[in-house]
Amino acid sequence: MGETIQLKAADGFSFSAYVAGPKDATKGIVVIQEIFGVNHHIRDMADRFAAAGYAVVAPALFDRVEKGVELGYTQDDIGKGRDFRMKLSDPQVMLDVEAAAGHLSGKKLGIVGYCFGGTVAWWGATRTTKFAASSCWYGGGIPGTKDEKPNCPVQMHFGEKDASIPMSDVDAVRAAQPKAEVYVYMGAQHGFGCDERGSFSKPDYELAQKRTLEFFAKHIG
Repeated sequence: MGETIQLKAADGFSFSAYVAGPKDATKGIVVIQEIFGVNHHIRDMADRFAAAGYAVVAPALFDRVEKGVELGYTQDDIGKGRDFRMKLSDPQVMLDVEAAAGHLSGKKLGIVGYCFGGTVAWWGATRTTKFAASSCWYGGGIPGTKDEKPNCPVQMHFGEKDASIPMSDVDAVRAAQPKAEVYVYMGAQHGFGCDERGSFSKPDYELAQKRTLEFFAKHIG
């Protein structure tokens, strides 16, 4: 189990972050939330990476809009989460991501994100030089920024039946980023890696998580 701390971004904004894992680890991972905040699922994912030996930070990106956002997965929650997301600028998001990376300074770092966080994990590869590897789970904003140049190895995970990310978009990402590892999980829907959603697919989650851990082991140790 981890704890919640306060971090400060380069623009002076203070926000909370969930941290877990051995503080003396030589390797670290920044875990990026969905549109539902740093909720139980994101803390659980952070704890799983911590159990694998990583120092982990999950920044509360919605603190700039409202402190302490933790949503569930109802239609009402989805609407609220989208509203929070729309009130955040992309540069603000990256300031907080870089502050999270700064908390782990001196360690070789990876970044992983889910849904909205999957897109942010992609930006972690393209818009900063803080990370040595990026794993992006069903990031709906990746197709729109697919031509950005990554500064580290990238792995991506998409569900074949994701209603918000058509396979034509995944094909376009593959074409734009031939060096990226792009995996499609047949029959899987958006959010297949979250065991608190109706779309959860245990075998697909387990395979994607295995690939993510092997990818991080290869690139950050």
